[in-house]
Amino acid sequence: VHIVGLQIDENNAALTKGLERTRAGRDARGREIASQLAAAGIPDAYEGALKFVGNPDLMSRTHFARYIVECGKCANLPEVFRKYLVEGKPGFVPHRWAALTDAVGWIRGAGGIAVIAHPGRYPLSDLAQGALFDEFKQLGGSAIEVVTGSHTFDQYPQYARLANDYGFLASRGTDFHAPDESRTDFALLSALPSNVKPVWHDWF
Repeated sequence: VHIVGLQIDENNAALTKGLERTRAGRDARGREIASQLAAAGIPDAYEGALKFVGNPDLMSRTHFARYIVECGKCANLPEVFRKYLVEGKPGFVPHRWAALTDAVGWIRGAGGIAVIAHPGRYPLSDLAQGALFDEFKQLGGSAIEVVTGSHTFDQYPQYARLANDYGFLASRGTDFHAPDESRTDFALLSALPSNVKPVWHDWF
């Protein structure tokens, strides 16, 4: 689950330290992914992925996917993920992310607003999603993304209703990563439905 922090103090010591711990696992994970890909016939994947990110502490599966496309092993990123980088495939290595309580705590401690990103993207049952929203709210989470590049148009009213049901503010985000790799661009994202309170309602 991805948690967005808005209006944070980026110099907050606890937030900075927590993010450093989270990022520190990316390099080790990247080397393990590369080892598995080498065994599957794709050598030098660590160095190849590093070309696309520069900083090993920021390395992700997407950077490996770009390298695999560059090598000609797959035609595009979705094919790479399908063949190599999802659970059960040779290049999948889970990352040890921060716990929800830590992520929300760091954001709130830095004076920020915690938002669940693209909640419709996670493979959760209605019951599990409800449990996530309940826990998030109890921890001090404030908002969910209602309009996002990872939601379908039919999901916009669904998550607007859920935001109101749980007393969450509503946010929007493109989930934009790079041209030709994202479902929508910045200028193309729909506005929030009129029946929700935007997360930015009192910022100005």
